[in-house]
Amino acid sequence: MEKILGKTKIDDWVAALSDHPQEVGRGCKAAEAATTTHWQVSAPVLEDGIWSYQSGSGSVQLEHSNTTQPPKGFSFPQREVFFSFEQIKGEPPKLTQKLPQATRHAVFGVRPCDGCGAVRMDKVFSDHVADTYYTARRSNVAYVGLACNQPQGINCFCLSVGGSPVSSDGMDVLMTDLGDRYFVAAVTDTGKALMAAGNSVFSEPTAADRKQLQQTHAEAIAQPQRAINNLDAAPAKLKASFDSPLWEELARACIGCGVCTFLCPTCHCFDINDENTSATPIKGNRVRTWDNCQFPDFTMHTSGHNPRESLGSRLRQRVSHKFQYFHENFGMPQCTGCGRCITECSVGIDIVNVVNKVAEHAG
Repeated sequence: MEKILGKTKIDDWVAALSDHPQEVGRGCKAAEAATTTHWQVSAPVLEDGIWSYQSGSGSVQLEHSNTTQPPKGFSFPQREVFFSFEQIKGEPPKLTQKLPQATRHAVFGVRPCDGCGAVRMDKVFSDHVADTYYTARRSNVAYVGLACNQPQGINCFCLSVGGSPVSSDGMDVLMTDLGDRYFVAAVTDTGKALMAAGNSVFSEPTAADRKQLQQTHAEAIAQPQRAINNLDAAPAKLKASFDSPLWEELARACIGCGVCTFLCPTCHCFDINDENTSATPIKGNRVRTWDNCQFPDFTMHTSGHNPRESLGSRLRQRVSHKFQYFHENFGMPQCTGCGRCITECSVGIDIVNVVNKVAEHAG
């Protein structure tokens, strides 16, 4: 399904989604969805100089830079309660599972690097091992993507990792800015349902629209970007450099804040803890939270031994996970080239430079 949407009509489409029961979804029966849910629309909003996804923010504006934080939190929240527990003396413990609410999220303005990030998250939590909590949320999230007519910053490098500024991977709908209108293309059945909900606000594309779409996409792909040299050789180069002293040199400035992984669209490491809310009787929650391979205690053993005690070993873990380990497991780099970890690093550590330098050092 391909349509044209005038920019003045986008709020009408959002209104139609908010009022329209969802009829097609991943892993959800049409009858159930149609009688229980509507779409909750989220879109990028600029607040205090930071673009972030917010819902119910009024008019949707898609002339935005990429968000600081990726949209992965809709499927993989930073904090999630698995179950609550209660222990009353003399009675067996009581466990109550906390499954995600079936709220439908239509996330507008998702850039292709983040769509590709969703593909990689799905491989970890849906394809490799079926994570009940992730899949329950993911089945209720639809991505309405926005192609990048030009790089969203000086540190974009999606082309170097097999992506594209106009990629539809991971999207349900891909929109392309054609000036005063968007070319809107459904990618999945969910995307078709989203467009069908606002059917009256769309018009049919003309031959001129299609020609402009092709030209716009070609020009977007031709825009200059940062480059990782010889991505295909990176896994072997990184493996050969495991014991290289270069890691310590490259990580010398790191302060271990973890912003690089918390803002990454594909980092998925987590910790699980029990949080007590009451001492008498004993009550609490088992909670999953994001964890970070750049933290000193990430691989701390109960014996007190830490196999990644140094900054260099932790930087090596992050970079190798992106460009070696994930490739060995799934046949693709984990990194999608969004550049957030470079742009937001307070000490200027640059993953593109790191990969290139390590590869060069390996010979």
